[in-house]
Amino acid sequence: MPDAIFISYRRDDSEGEAGRLFDDLTRAFGDDAVFMDVAGIKPGMDFRKAIEDNVSSCGVFLAMVGPAWATIVNATGQRRLEDPNDFVALEIASALKREVPVIPVLVHDAKMPSADLLPEALRPFAYRNSVELTHARWTSDVALLIEALKAYVTPKSASGPPVHATVPVQLPAPHPPSGTVTPATDVKKKPTGLIAGVAVAAVLVIAAIVYFATRSNPAPAPDPNHPDVAVASAAGFVGTWVRTGGLGDADALGKLIIASSGPSLTVHAFGRCQAASCDWGVQPGTMSGPNVVATFSAPPNGSDTSRTAVITAHPVAGGLDVVIQNNFQNPAGPRVNHSHQLFASGQ
Repeated sequence: MPDAIFISYRRDDSEGEAGRLFDDLTRAFGDDAVFMDVAGIKPGMDFRKAIEDNVSSCGVFLAMVGPAWATIVNATGQRRLEDPNDFVALEIASALKREVPVIPVLVHDAKMPSADLLPEALRPFAYRNSVELTHARWTSDVALLIEALKAYVTPKSASGPPVHATVPVQLPAPHPPSGTVTPATDVKKKPTGLIAGVAVAAVLVIAAIVYFATRSNPAPAPDPNHPDVAVASAAGFVGTWVRTGGLGDADALGKLIIASSGPSLTVHAFGRCQAASCDWGVQPGTMSGPNVVATFSAPPNGSDTSRTAVITAHPVAGGLDVVIQNNFQNPAGPRVNHSHQLFASGQ
Protein backbone atom coordinates (compact mmCIF):
# COMPACT_ATOMS: atom_id res chain seq x y z
CA MET A 1 0.00 0.00 0.00
CA PRO A 2 2.43 2.70 -1.19
CA ASP A 3 -0.39 5.23 -1.07
CA ALA A 4 -1.47 4.59 2.53
CA ILE A 5 -1.43 6.56 5.78
CA PHE A 6 0.13 4.96 8.88
CA ILE A 7 -1.07 6.24 12.27
CA SER A 8 1.23 5.63 15.25
CA TYR A 9 -0.04 6.31 18.79
CA ARG A 10 0.23 5.36 22.45
CA ARG A 11 -2.90 3.97 24.08
CA ASP A 12 -2.10 5.72 27.37
CA ASP A 13 -1.54 9.04 25.65
CA SER A 14 -3.75 9.57 22.59
CA GLU A 15 -5.88 6.49 21.90
CA GLY A 16 -9.16 8.40 21.69
CA GLU A 17 -7.85 11.01 19.25
CA ALA A 18 -6.09 8.35 17.16
CA GLY A 19 -9.32 6.41 16.76
CA ARG A 20 -11.26 9.53 15.89
CA LEU A 21 -8.65 10.58 13.33
CA PHE A 22 -8.63 7.04 11.89
CA ASP A 23 -12.39 7.28 11.30
CA ASP A 24 -12.10 10.69 9.60
CA LEU A 25 -9.19 9.69 7.36
CA THR A 26 -10.85 6.39 6.43
CA ARG A 27 -13.93 8.32 5.39
CA ALA A 28 -11.81 10.66 3.26
CA PHE A 29 -9.32 8.22 1.72
CA GLY A 30 -10.98 4.78 1.95
CA ASP A 31 -10.74 1.68 4.17
CA ASP A 32 -7.56 0.40 2.53
CA ALA A 33 -5.70 3.71 2.71
CA VAL A 34 -5.33 4.05 6.49
CA PHE A 35 -3.43 1.69 8.81
CA MET A 36 -3.36 2.04 12.62
CA ASP A 37 -0.90 -0.57 13.98
CA VAL A 38 -2.69 -3.31 15.93
CA ALA A 39 -6.11 -2.11 14.76
CA GLY A 40 -5.24 -3.14 11.20
CA ILE A 41 -3.37 -6.39 11.86
CA LYS A 42 -5.27 -9.60 11.20
CA PRO A 43 -5.45 -12.25 13.94
CA GLY A 44 -2.57 -14.71 13.80
CA MET A 45 -0.14 -12.37 12.04
CA ASP A 46 3.26 -11.49 13.53
CA PHE A 47 2.57 -7.88 14.48
CA ARG A 48 6.27 -6.99 14.42
CA LYS A 49 6.56 -7.98 10.77
CA ALA A 50 3.19 -6.43 9.95
CA ILE A 51 4.22 -3.10 11.45
CA GLU A 52 7.57 -3.17 9.64
CA ASP A 53 5.93 -4.02 6.31
CA ASN A 54 3.26 -1.34 6.63
CA VAL A 55 5.66 1.39 7.76
CA SER A 56 8.06 0.63 4.93
CA SER A 57 5.37 0.73 2.26
CA CYS A 58 3.16 3.59 3.46
CA GLY A 59 3.05 6.96 1.72
CA VAL A 60 3.03 9.10 4.87
CA PHE A 61 3.46 8.45 8.61
CA LEU A 62 1.41 10.27 11.28
CA ALA A 63 2.81 10.14 14.83
CA MET A 64 0.19 11.08 17.45
CA VAL A 65 1.88 12.99 20.30
CA GLY A 66 0.12 13.72 23.58
CA PRO A 67 1.45 15.54 26.66
CA ALA A 68 3.05 12.40 28.14
CA TRP A 69 4.28 10.89 24.87
CA ALA A 70 7.99 11.25 25.67
CA THR A 71 7.80 10.55 29.42
CA ILE A 72 5.54 7.50 29.79
CA VAL A 73 7.36 4.65 31.59
CA ASN A 74 6.87 0.89 31.57
CA ALA A 75 6.27 -1.43 34.54
CA THR A 76 9.95 -1.32 35.52
CA GLY A 77 10.09 2.49 35.52
CA GLN A 78 12.02 2.72 32.25
CA ARG A 79 10.95 5.32 29.71
CA ARG A 80 9.15 3.50 26.92
CA LEU A 81 11.05 5.41 24.26
CA GLU A 82 14.25 3.84 25.62
CA ASP A 83 12.80 0.32 25.67
CA PRO A 84 14.24 -1.57 22.66
CA ASN A 85 10.88 -3.38 22.30
CA ASP A 86 8.73 -0.23 22.36
CA PHE A 87 6.63 -0.39 19.22
CA VAL A 88 6.04 3.37 18.95
CA ALA A 89 9.79 3.97 18.96
CA LEU A 90 10.32 1.13 16.48
CA GLU A 91 7.63 2.47 14.15
CA ILE A 92 9.04 6.00 14.09
CA ALA A 93 12.65 4.84 13.80
CA SER A 94 11.70 2.63 10.86
CA ALA A 95 9.87 5.48 9.11
CA LEU A 96 12.78 7.88 9.62
CA LYS A 97 15.31 5.33 8.42
CA ARG A 98 13.33 4.63 5.25
CA GLU A 99 12.77 8.38 4.66
CA VAL A 100 9.00 8.04 4.81
CA PRO A 101 7.42 11.51 5.32
CA VAL A 102 6.81 11.75 9.09
CA ILE A 103 4.26 14.26 10.44
CA PRO A 104 3.91 14.71 14.23
CA VAL A 105 0.24 15.26 15.18
CA LEU A 106 -0.06 17.12 18.49
CA VAL A 107 -3.15 16.62 20.68
CA HIS A 108 -4.19 17.81 24.18
CA ASP A 109 -1.97 20.92 23.84
CA ALA A 110 1.14 18.75 23.58
CA LYS A 111 4.45 20.29 22.51
CA MET A 112 7.11 18.79 20.31
CA PRO A 113 9.80 17.03 22.38
CA SER A 114 13.28 18.47 22.15
CA ALA A 115 16.01 16.36 20.58
CA ASP A 116 17.78 15.83 23.91
CA LEU A 117 14.71 13.99 25.24
CA LEU A 118 14.78 11.45 22.43
CA PRO A 119 16.94 8.35 21.84
CA GLU A 120 19.54 8.86 19.14
CA ALA A 121 17.54 6.97 16.49
CA LEU A 122 14.54 9.26 17.06
CA ARG A 123 16.30 12.63 17.29
CA PRO A 124 15.47 13.63 13.69
CA PHE A 125 11.81 13.42 14.76
CA ALA A 126 12.27 16.57 16.87
CA TYR A 127 12.84 18.61 13.70
CA ARG A 128 9.77 17.43 11.79
CA ASN A 129 7.12 20.10 11.28
CA SER A 130 4.02 19.25 13.27
CA VAL A 131 0.28 19.82 12.99
CA GLU A 132 -2.12 20.37 15.89
CA LEU A 133 -5.57 18.87 16.36
CA THR A 134 -7.70 20.56 19.00
CA HIS A 135 -11.01 19.44 20.44
CA ALA A 136 -12.67 22.82 19.83
CA ARG A 137 -11.56 23.03 16.19
CA TRP A 138 -11.38 19.32 15.39
CA THR A 139 -13.43 19.48 12.19
CA SER A 140 -11.50 22.39 10.65
CA ASP A 141 -8.12 21.09 11.87
CA VAL A 142 -8.75 17.66 10.35
CA ALA A 143 -9.97 19.26 7.12
CA LEU A 144 -6.67 21.11 6.81
CA LEU A 145 -4.73 17.91 7.54
CA ILE A 146 -6.69 16.02 4.89
CA GLU A 147 -5.84 18.70 2.32
CA ALA A 148 -2.15 18.39 3.24
CA LEU A 149 -2.24 14.58 3.01
CA LYS A 150 -3.55 14.73 -0.55
CA ALA A 151 0.06 15.44 -1.56
CA TYR A 152 0.89 11.89 -0.44
CA VAL A 153 -2.35 9.90 -0.68
CA THR A 154 -5.11 9.90 -3.30
CA PRO A 155 -8.58 10.38 -1.75
CA LYS A 156 -11.33 8.01 -2.82
CA SER A 157 -13.50 9.34 -5.63
CA ALA A 158 -16.72 9.65 -3.64
CA SER A 159 -16.79 10.38 0.05
CA GLY A 160 -19.71 10.67 2.43
CA PRO A 161 -20.41 13.49 4.87
CA PRO A 162 -17.74 14.35 7.46
CA VAL A 163 -17.70 11.94 10.40
CA HIS A 164 -17.50 14.66 13.04
CA ALA A 165 -18.96 17.65 11.21
CA THR A 166 -20.33 20.21 13.66
CA VAL A 167 -20.95 23.13 11.31
CA PRO A 168 -23.66 22.85 8.62
CA VAL A 169 -22.32 23.15 5.09
CA GLN A 170 -24.49 24.56 2.29
CA LEU A 171 -23.66 22.83 -0.99
CA PRO A 172 -24.42 24.31 -4.41
CA ALA A 173 -27.47 23.02 -6.23
CA PRO A 174 -26.74 19.86 -8.26
CA HIS A 175 -26.32 20.19 -12.01
CA PRO A 176 -27.29 17.50 -14.53
CA PRO A 177 -24.36 15.66 -16.12
CA SER A 178 -23.00 17.36 -19.19
CA GLY A 179 -24.25 15.84 -22.43
CA THR A 180 -27.59 14.71 -20.92
CA VAL A 181 -30.31 14.62 -23.58
CA THR A 182 -34.02 14.06 -23.51
CA PRO A 183 -34.91 10.43 -24.29
CA ALA A 184 -35.79 9.85 -27.93
CA THR A 185 -39.34 8.75 -27.12
CA ASP A 186 -40.06 12.12 -25.44
CA VAL A 187 -38.50 14.12 -28.27
CA LYS A 188 -40.79 12.57 -30.79
CA LYS A 189 -43.87 13.60 -28.81
CA LYS A 190 -42.90 17.30 -28.49
CA PRO A 191 -42.89 19.64 -31.49
CA THR A 192 -39.73 21.68 -31.99
CA GLY A 193 -41.58 24.97 -31.60
CA LEU A 194 -43.08 23.91 -28.26
CA ILE A 195 -39.68 22.87 -26.94
CA ALA A 196 -38.16 26.20 -27.96
CA GLY A 197 -41.04 28.10 -26.37
CA VAL A 198 -40.67 26.22 -23.08
CA ALA A 199 -36.91 26.86 -23.08
CA VAL A 200 -37.40 30.60 -23.64
CA ALA A 201 -40.02 30.78 -20.91
CA ALA A 202 -37.72 28.97 -18.49
CA VAL A 203 -34.87 31.38 -19.22
CA LEU A 204 -37.15 34.39 -18.62
CA VAL A 205 -38.39 32.95 -15.32
CA ILE A 206 -34.84 32.28 -14.11
CA ALA A 207 -33.72 35.76 -15.15
CA ALA A 208 -36.62 37.30 -13.23
CA ILE A 209 -35.81 35.30 -10.12
CA VAL A 210 -32.14 36.30 -10.26
CA TYR A 211 -33.03 39.95 -10.86
CA PHE A 212 -35.36 40.28 -7.88
CA ALA A 213 -33.13 38.16 -5.64
CA THR A 214 -30.08 40.33 -6.30
CA ARG A 215 -32.09 43.51 -5.76
CA SER A 216 -33.42 42.39 -2.37
CA ASN A 217 -30.29 40.54 -1.22
CA PRO A 218 -27.13 42.09 -2.69
CA ALA A 219 -24.13 39.76 -2.38
CA PRO A 220 -21.66 40.79 0.35
CA ALA A 221 -18.60 39.35 -1.44
CA PRO A 222 -16.01 41.81 -2.78
CA ASP A 223 -16.85 43.02 -6.27
CA PRO A 224 -14.30 44.81 -8.48
CA ASN A 225 -17.14 46.91 -9.87
CA HIS A 226 -18.14 48.01 -6.37
CA PRO A 227 -14.91 48.74 -4.46
CA ASP A 228 -16.88 50.21 -1.55
CA VAL A 229 -17.99 46.65 -0.68
CA ALA A 230 -14.37 45.49 -0.52
CA VAL A 231 -13.42 48.45 1.66
CA ALA A 232 -16.27 47.69 4.07
CA SER A 233 -15.16 44.07 4.33
CA ALA A 234 -11.48 44.96 4.66
CA ALA A 235 -12.00 47.61 7.35
CA GLY A 236 -12.40 45.00 10.07
CA PHE A 237 -8.91 43.65 9.39
CA VAL A 238 -6.99 46.92 9.60
CA GLY A 239 -4.80 47.26 12.68
CA THR A 240 -2.03 45.57 14.64
CA TRP A 241 -2.69 42.00 15.73
CA VAL A 242 -0.56 40.03 18.20
CA ARG A 243 -0.70 36.31 18.79
CA THR A 244 -2.22 35.54 22.18
CA GLY A 245 0.44 34.09 24.45
CA GLY A 246 3.36 35.89 22.74
CA LEU A 247 5.43 35.13 19.67
CA GLY A 248 5.54 31.41 20.45
CA ASP A 249 8.03 28.82 19.25
CA ALA A 250 10.93 29.50 16.91
CA ASP A 251 9.86 30.66 13.46
CA ALA A 252 6.20 30.89 14.51
CA LEU A 253 3.99 33.73 13.30
CA GLY A 254 3.61 36.22 16.14
CA LYS A 255 2.42 39.58 14.82
CA LEU A 256 0.46 41.03 11.89
CA ILE A 257 0.14 44.66 10.82
CA ILE A 258 -2.69 44.99 8.30
CA ALA A 259 -3.07 48.32 6.52
CA SER A 260 -5.56 49.63 3.98
CA SER A 261 -5.05 51.81 0.93
CA GLY A 262 -8.37 52.31 -0.81
CA PRO A 263 -9.83 48.90 -1.67
CA SER A 264 -6.44 47.18 -1.21
CA LEU A 265 -4.84 45.64 1.87
CA THR A 266 -1.22 45.02 2.82
CA VAL A 267 -0.17 42.41 5.37
CA HIS A 268 3.11 42.86 7.28
CA ALA A 269 4.03 39.65 9.12
CA PHE A 270 6.53 39.07 11.92
CA GLY A 271 7.74 35.73 13.27
CA ARG A 272 10.31 34.74 15.83
CA CYS A 273 14.00 34.27 15.04
CA GLN A 274 15.77 32.86 18.07
CA ALA A 275 15.14 35.41 20.87
CA ALA A 276 13.93 38.33 18.73
CA SER A 277 11.14 38.87 16.24
CA CYS A 278 11.98 38.58 12.55
CA ASP A 279 10.37 40.46 9.71
CA TRP A 280 8.64 38.28 7.09
CA GLY A 281 8.08 41.33 4.90
CA VAL A 282 4.98 42.97 3.44
CA GLN A 283 2.67 41.27 0.96
CA PRO A 284 -0.69 42.25 -0.57
CA GLY A 285 -3.73 40.90 1.22
CA THR A 286 -6.49 39.47 -0.96
CA MET A 287 -10.09 39.43 0.21
CA SER A 288 -11.66 35.98 -0.21
CA GLY A 289 -15.21 36.09 1.10
CA PRO A 290 -14.95 36.86 4.84
CA ASN A 291 -11.18 36.15 4.87
CA VAL A 292 -8.01 37.98 3.95
CA VAL A 293 -5.20 35.87 2.45
CA ALA A 294 -1.50 36.75 2.06
CA THR A 295 1.39 34.64 0.77
CA PHE A 296 4.99 34.95 1.99
CA SER A 297 8.02 33.26 0.43
CA ALA A 298 11.05 33.21 2.69
CA PRO A 299 14.49 33.16 0.98
CA PRO A 300 16.53 29.97 1.50
CA ASN A 301 19.50 31.84 3.03
CA GLY A 302 21.90 29.14 1.90
CA SER A 303 19.66 26.32 3.15
CA ASP A 304 18.48 23.49 0.94
CA THR A 305 14.95 24.02 2.30
CA SER A 306 12.66 26.73 0.93
CA ARG A 307 9.30 27.72 2.40
CA THR A 308 6.12 29.42 1.28
CA ALA A 309 3.73 30.51 4.04
CA VAL A 310 0.06 31.20 3.26
CA ILE A 311 -1.70 33.20 5.98
CA THR A 312 -5.51 33.22 6.10
CA ALA A 313 -7.17 35.51 8.67
CA HIS A 314 -10.83 35.28 9.64
CA PRO A 315 -12.53 37.79 11.99
CA VAL A 316 -13.85 36.38 15.26
CA ALA A 317 -15.12 37.96 18.45
CA GLY A 318 -12.26 39.94 19.97
CA GLY A 319 -9.66 39.29 17.25
CA LEU A 320 -8.60 37.21 14.27
CA ASP A 321 -8.51 33.44 13.83
CA VAL A 322 -5.39 32.90 11.73
CA VAL A 323 -4.48 29.75 9.82
CA ILE A 324 -0.83 29.41 8.77
CA GLN A 325 -0.03 26.89 6.02
CA ASN A 326 3.70 26.31 5.58
CA ASN A 327 4.79 24.56 2.39
CA PHE A 328 8.37 23.31 2.59
CA GLN A 329 10.51 22.01 -0.26
CA ASN A 330 13.87 20.27 0.14
CA PRO A 331 15.75 17.40 -1.53
CA ALA A 332 13.63 14.90 0.44
CA GLY A 333 10.45 16.26 -1.15
CA PRO A 334 7.57 18.57 -0.22
CA ARG A 335 6.13 18.85 3.28
CA VAL A 336 3.12 20.81 4.53
CA ASN A 337 2.51 22.11 8.05
CA HIS A 338 -0.72 23.74 9.28
CA SER A 339 -1.43 25.61 12.52
CA HIS A 340 -4.23 27.68 14.02
CA GLN A 341 -3.58 30.74 16.20
CA LEU A 342 -5.78 33.38 17.80
CA PHE A 343 -4.61 36.99 17.39
CA ALA A 344 -5.85 39.92 19.46
CA SER A 345 -5.53 43.65 18.89
CA GLY A 346 -2.17 44.86 20.16
CA GLN A 347 0.91 46.99 19.52
